[in-house]
Amino acid sequence: MPRVVAAVVVFVVFALWRAAAAQKLSSATDLAGLYSLRASLGLRARDWPRRADPCTSWTGVACSASGRVVRLDLSGLRRTRVGRLSPRFAVDGLRNLTRLVSFDATGFALPGPIPDWFGRELAPTLAVLVLRDASVVGSIPNSLSGAAGLAVLNLAGNAIMGNIPPTLGQLSNLTLLNLSRNALSGPIPASFAALANLSDLDLSSNSLSGSLPLALGTLRALKTLILANNNLTGSVPAQLGDLSSLAILDLSFNSLAGSLPDDLEKLRGLQHLILANNSLTGILTTGLLAGLPRLQSIKLSRNNFSGTLPDSLWSLLELRLVDVSYNNLTGVLPDLVPAIVQGNDSGVLFDLSSNLYYGSISSSFGSVFAKFATVNISDNYFKGRLPLDNASSNVSFGLNCFKNTKNQRSPDDCLQFYSARGLLYDGDDTPGTSLPSGTSKEGHRNLKYILIGAFGGALVLVILVVLLVCCLKRSGGRKAELDENGAGAIPSGSGTQAPGVSVNLSNVGEAFSYEQLFRATLDFSDANLIKKGHSGDIYHGALDTGIPVVVKRMDVRKFREEAHAAELDLFSKGLHERLVPFMGHCLENENEKFLVYKYVPNGDLYMVLQAKPEPEEGLQSLDWIKRLKIATGIAQALCYLHHDCSPPLVHRDIQASSVLLDDKFEVRLGSLSEVCAQEGEAHQKAITRLLRMSQVSVQNMSGPPATCAYDIYCFGKVLLELITGKLGISGSNDVDAMNEWLDHTLPHINMYEKEAVTKIVDPFLMVDEDHLEEVWAMAIVAKSCLNPKPNRRPQARHILTALENPLKVVRQDTTTGSAATLTTMTSSRGSWNLAFMGSWRRSSSETMCVAPGQAREDQAVKWSGTTKSQGSGGGEQSFSRKRLSKEIFPEPSCVRDMED
Repeated sequence: MPRVVAAVVVFVVFALWRAAAAQKLSSATDLAGLYSLRASLGLRARDWPRRADPCTSWTGVACSASGRVVRLDLSGLRRTRVGRLSPRFAVDGLRNLTRLVSFDATGFALPGPIPDWFGRELAPTLAVLVLRDASVVGSIPNSLSGAAGLAVLNLAGNAIMGNIPPTLGQLSNLTLLNLSRNALSGPIPASFAALANLSDLDLSSNSLSGSLPLALGTLRALKTLILANNNLTGSVPAQLGDLSSLAILDLSFNSLAGSLPDDLEKLRGLQHLILANNSLTGILTTGLLAGLPRLQSIKLSRNNFSGTLPDSLWSLLELRLVDVSYNNLTGVLPDLVPAIVQGNDSGVLFDLSSNLYYGSISSSFGSVFAKFATVNISDNYFKGRLPLDNASSNVSFGLNCFKNTKNQRSPDDCLQFYSARGLLYDGDDTPGTSLPSGTSKEGHRNLKYILIGAFGGALVLVILVVLLVCCLKRSGGRKAELDENGAGAIPSGSGTQAPGVSVNLSNVGEAFSYEQLFRATLDFSDANLIKKGHSGDIYHGALDTGIPVVVKRMDVRKFREEAHAAELDLFSKGLHERLVPFMGHCLENENEKFLVYKYVPNGDLYMVLQAKPEPEEGLQSLDWIKRLKIATGIAQALCYLHHDCSPPLVHRDIQASSVLLDDKFEVRLGSLSEVCAQEGEAHQKAITRLLRMSQVSVQNMSGPPATCAYDIYCFGKVLLELITGKLGISGSNDVDAMNEWLDHTLPHINMYEKEAVTKIVDPFLMVDEDHLEEVWAMAIVAKSCLNPKPNRRPQARHILTALENPLKVVRQDTTTGSAATLTTMTSSRGSWNLAFMGSWRRSSSETMCVAPGQAREDQAVKWSGTTKSQGSGGGEQSFSRKRLSKEIFPEPSCVRDMED
């Protein structure tokens, strides 16, 4: 019934707007109100022209058949230059619009608090009030409850502080209440029990505390309950089991404890159960999962659940996402063919990692691996042989006790685990890389001596390098000094600047105190922990001013000591719009350093791609326009680092989880702690490169390659992730699995066959014919980025040109004149195929034009695939005499040398 009411409201508003298409404004009061808004908000004349009728010519204004304003939508409108200088929450003109039904200011900046008169003096007909992502501050006024006719109230994505006023419980007509992504605190009001028509409640990403009110169990119309990313404590109330209409229950990232109540099994219509990152305990009962036949996703990661997953889990035919990682679950996987493999749709994720599962995996159960796009069973104690058919690119299986694969636990660790449980373990077979049959003890002994010699030689080399570093530092070292104003200076990050250059902290954001960040993150509580990054722990929080922030906590005893200096050095060059918005730092603690960033509401690209569409719940996949926009944004960020910075900077951690997205899906590149200057060019001699290597830390030398070409290779994987929707491509450390996946995927990218790319496109991505050409073009760009030879990959600025003009990559020039057309076609498609698709095959006799400084990189990205062009004339050799097109990408020097 609440859904029907909401649908009727939307239909009525839409019908009124359509009926008003030819109506003129008939109310002088409404006209005065609109002109008042035009002046106070500083709207542009092109959107609201002064001499035109508002009902027919003003953007976002809709009128009824009688000529009264019933709908006002400020989304997408822009202010004049004067209006942008002093934006504020100035909407007094709304008082005149006495027939207003809907007011929507999504994304339109209204900085300032909601005025106290807002609820009392708005039109009694107002049913929809949306101020999402509108820069609203202050608190929610109690008077808002005066808008008794409200059916939709959405204040998400602002900086609203204070408690949720209990008076909101008086809005008995509410069907949707969204207060997410603010800085609200205090408990959830018990008065919400009066919201009998409420179907969608979202209070996520705030600082709400206290226990879950039992009153929530009375909201029988509730279909969506999202309370994630708060500080809620206590247990999950059994009364939630009375919400018979509930389809989504998200209580993740809180501090909930205790076991799950058996009453939850009454939620027969539940489709998404998300309880990750809490302190929940107990055993998952068979009755609980058996009572949820429509369950599509279950996320219970990072809790303290014990026991084994009940067999009833495998009978859920609609299950598409299972994440029970980082618990204390144990037992063996059942020897059966799970019913979920019989479903028509492929799953997204199956994550059993970091638990205590053991025993062997039967070939019949292994069919679950083919069901899900990504499978992670790592960090358990599975033994025996991993079925080779299942060891594909979608499976992570490290840190187990398998015999026939690499990166496994030691035999002693496995034996100790099985012995402690009184279980048999065939410890004579070494889990890890299996040795050939017949290998003798003498062979083991020889291998040991070889390894000792290799490690000993490496140790001597490291000692020599360290001694050289010490000598250089003693002769050219420096101490951190105070500037004229007393601001501290720190050494630059590894390789980001030449030795001797310091970062003036007075020019790098605001200096926060530890107490400020301590309060902002609620004592750095686990509930505020976003993730444990490779350079520090990431927390979300809100400053005392209500501004949401993200804080990186870097323990110099665990992470690279100067990791924070690399980011500060980068931000000292200026806050580029494509880098994560930086606010400041806290360096007063000797052992811990803190970096503070603005909160980016849409999270990272990995999480966005993981949110696959659920039509019944209104969720939509990331559309192609946004994906192309994201790809272009990453290319712009790389252009800044590679071409605008001097010396050129290398990111070294380009992957989906490093790409942050703001509220408009604009790219904000993060994970900047690995940024350093590019390694020396090809003409450098060995002794010059050795001296330069001494300027960076030994730990930094063991990291990713410090070359721009390495960034381009990683970017190519992100592009494929955007195209295919395949999760974890860009962040995978399994080189063998990645190479195998590339061997399977890249042959479908062909310059002369557009339809081939449709076989690898994300099935959730809906594209028309024009957009398919753009997908095709991006796929070709991705393939060029993944060339195994670094010198044959395009530069960032040429990739940006191609992504900004994707159709030029695949369409022929229509220039008149046969000679011009022939020249264009010859220098476009043919040269593209030669430059970026025709030189994949490796040969010992082939000219290798790789800079000496890129040797490490070749090992990092080497793969064994071969790709042939399929244009007229057959193989890649048919284009060997064609000159390369410089319209999108210039001619790579290696290819030019080969032609000459």
